[in-house]
Amino acid sequence: MSAHRLLLSIHDVTPHTVAEVETLHAHLCEHAQVHAMALLVVPHHWNSTPIAHDVRFKTWLRARHDAGDEIILHGWSHRDEVSARSWHARLRGRAMTAGEGEFLALDTVDALRRLRDGRALLEDIIGSSVPGFVAPAWLYGPGAHAALAQAGFDFAEDHFRVWAPQTGNVLARSPVITWASRSPSRMISSLAFAATARTLLARVPTVRIGVHPGDTGQLRIMDSIRRTARRLRTSHRPSRYASIAAVGASARL
Repeated sequence: MSAHRLLLSIHDVTPHTVAEVETLHAHLCEHAQVHAMALLVVPHHWNSTPIAHDVRFKTWLRARHDAGDEIILHGWSHRDEVSARSWHARLRGRAMTAGEGEFLALDTVDALRRLRDGRALLEDIIGSSVPGFVAPAWLYGPGAHAALAQAGFDFAEDHFRVWAPQTGNVLARSPVITWASRSPSRMISSLAFAATARTLLARVPTVRIGVHPGDTGQLRIMDSIRRTARRLRTSHRPSRYASIAAVGASARL
């Protein structure tokens, strides 16, 4: 069995996306030959979809955790409400996402509050620790980085790396393979990148695949996900994010 690791994640898990998440989960399980992966959960999507009092969603999420899925905090609202205060953050946000870079322009106090509240909520639902955090759209500002250093998460990730927030140690380095369906040009470029990456990254020790609920509406994207998962499954062993963090922790002992 290969020592190289393949990290699979489904982003934007909310009460409104459960059906799409289940579709993606089954798709990845079949083609990567796994039964579990990381689910990136948004506690209060766009401030209109709170999970705190949604009994059905909480029951579903607890069942997914009990079945082996890794539950990861994915922001609080997934909505950027403060980048208008900074032209630099606003420019980055527009280039990378449609108003969803929530942690791009937050100050440390607000970012830390959202991290702690989101983590406590998810841990109460699943009855277990939530070891990691991934910012919406993989975008972090200085306040988010400072807050993460205090929040106690074992790992976080952006477009190019997985790292230990408390020490800054890089746990894995590679571009995440993901798809975009927001426009035809973005979709074409993401399909081209995936086709190249599934070959070029075959020798990289840790490779990441991140999918989104909107991917299910595009047959070309779903086919690309299938091809990518099947190809990388031959060179990499599907693994948990926590296993990457554990290796990094043992290396510091």
